[in-house]
Amino acid sequence: MPWLDIQGVRSEGFSIDSLSIYPGELWCFWGELRSGIERLVQLLSKELDDFTYKSVVIPDDLTVVSFSSQQKLFEQEVRNDDSDYLDKIDPGTLARDFLGEESNPEELIRIFRLEHVLESGYRQLSSGESRKLTLLEAITKGAHRLLIQNPYDGLDIESCADFDRIIARLVAKGLEIIIVLTSIHDIPYWCTHIAYLKHGSLAGKGTRKKVLARIPKKPSGESWLNDATLCNKMSTELSEPESLVLLRDGHARYGERIIFSGLNLEITRGNHTLITGPNGAGKSTLLAIISGDHPDCYTNNLHLFGIRRGSGESIWDLKKKMGIVSPDLHRNHYIPGNATQIVISGFFDSIGLYRNYTSIQEQQARAWLKRLGLQDLEKVPFRRLSFGEQRLVLIARALIKTPELLLLDEPTQGLDDNHRENLLRFLEHVAELKLSTIVYVSHRRDEYRDFFRQHLTIGEL
Repeated sequence: MPWLDIQGVRSEGFSIDSLSIYPGELWCFWGELRSGIERLVQLLSKELDDFTYKSVVIPDDLTVVSFSSQQKLFEQEVRNDDSDYLDKIDPGTLARDFLGEESNPEELIRIFRLEHVLESGYRQLSSGESRKLTLLEAITKGAHRLLIQNPYDGLDIESCADFDRIIARLVAKGLEIIIVLTSIHDIPYWCTHIAYLKHGSLAGKGTRKKVLARIPKKPSGESWLNDATLCNKMSTELSEPESLVLLRDGHARYGERIIFSGLNLEITRGNHTLITGPNGAGKSTLLAIISGDHPDCYTNNLHLFGIRRGSGESIWDLKKKMGIVSPDLHRNHYIPGNATQIVISGFFDSIGLYRNYTSIQEQQARAWLKRLGLQDLEKVPFRRLSFGEQRLVLIARALIKTPELLLLDEPTQGLDDNHRENLLRFLEHVAELKLSTIVYVSHRRDEYRDFFRQHLTIGEL
């Protein structure tokens, strides 16, 4: 008897004729952005209201770890922030308090290497650390059935292997699991069954071997570079080399926790830089210091565009020269505004749009959305978009002004293989034409490209 059974589901642009999952089957659902994969997650999370069906059996004890559930948790932590009343920084709910006692949490904490963050608040965690924590919360609170959306996004290479080992152990103890992916390359070795979505419905399903033989190996969709107007919209190439970022003996901390120290980095024009390292090593913190979004930007010996930070310069004048995509920026976009307005806000470096804009700026924003295949979402509220669609909008927001310094912190989280490859090819194009200097944080080896001239590895924990 199936523990999950869906028959005759119909919704606008989405349908499932028949889907049954039996005990012992380990299912992986894969689909590109806008294939219906996000609607599937909503259906299984019981967040899809506007649908008809013949019969639907989704157990109440199915625990969902999704981009949406993580965002809700973050916003709840923000609402509960009492820093203004305490006259000091309120760390919020400590990482330790999220964990249950049912599945040997101390051992799992050690395997996922989270010992050093147990006394840190959730908002203080890196994207990878918060991802690990939400996974461990579900496991240690005794979840017997799990749905996890893109579990490998945000995890370093070792943590991906750790996740697979943990799942294998729990499956042996009876865990039922479904994972939902947007990258075909992330399909794990342990799944027994695969289903893939296309054009809003299941295009194939069955045993792993059978379905993998049928899934198209090349991503669909057109390249952004096919748009002949691309370079005409962008600024002229960069001038002669000069220092954009100079950090000497860099350091960062959250409270008593030291993130990194003794870090030296110089980025000159055209010296495109790849930054790697384990979860929690400080990669995102380093970019936040550079962008002026971390308080330690004033305590460091840091020069941006030849100007010493803390010498009376305007952070907004500096931000005019930067374009930013990061997990932290993404989760802080819980504001009103549609897709077009969010892209336009890139001209003003604001989270949300609070200034008048020109018709030319609006045309440029709409052109970028069209370039990304999102032209039908121009007026859709940002918060109603899927995580991957939101990430594409934020990428357009960063690129629209062709900044001198492009700070990209795991920009491909939530993207499918087609959009990931398009972004990387586009960045190669930017590098070739000397349009921006790129600083790129990634855990994925398939994102290491030849245009990176410098590779900084931030140390082991």
